[in-house]
Amino acid sequence: MVDENEQSQEPQQEQQSEAQLQAELAEMRDRMLRALADAENTRRRGAREKQEASQYAIASFARDMLSIADNFGRALAACPKYLLEMADPQVRAVIEGIEATERQLLAALEQHGVKIIDTTDAKFDPNLHQAIAEVSGEGRPAGTVVNVVQTGYMIGDRLLRPAMVTVARKENANPGNGVDTKV
Repeated sequence: MVDENEQSQEPQQEQQSEAQLQAELAEMRDRMLRALADAENTRRRGAREKQEASQYAIASFARDMLSIADNFGRALAACPKYLLEMADPQVRAVIEGIEATERQLLAALEQHGVKIIDTTDAKFDPNLHQAIAEVSGEGRPAGTVVNVVQTGYMIGDRLLRPAMVTVARKENANPGNGVDTKV
């Protein structure tokens, strides 16, 4: 009789043991798949962070270069075309050198992902522009950029420096009440 009890318990133990092994196998498979997914996510995040770091690493340097580009622009704006045409050849050569240097600087910035924010006939966008004044629209719709005081720049898809602009106000509105600066 003892042998019969032992024999009947043996298949039950084997079934329990096999069920435990199947459960452990399923748990280990789940852990393995989660670890693989975690490793893949870490690899992707690392690649994305590396790409962003290389793209935006020059942001501080580029921001410093923008003030130099601004100074070149101011220097060129201070010499109207009619004066340049009347100037002696040496002065003209200096101005042409400044123009060439400005073009080269802007081309180098663009080569590294720094682009000028296009404000041609643009509607005021607080994400890209900084309004410094509201002025008469001169026939333009309210909230339209009238004049760019300082050029704005983007690096990749991030704002490097907002464009400082004057904005058309509603003709019948009080100054200061026409621009919607909320997004």
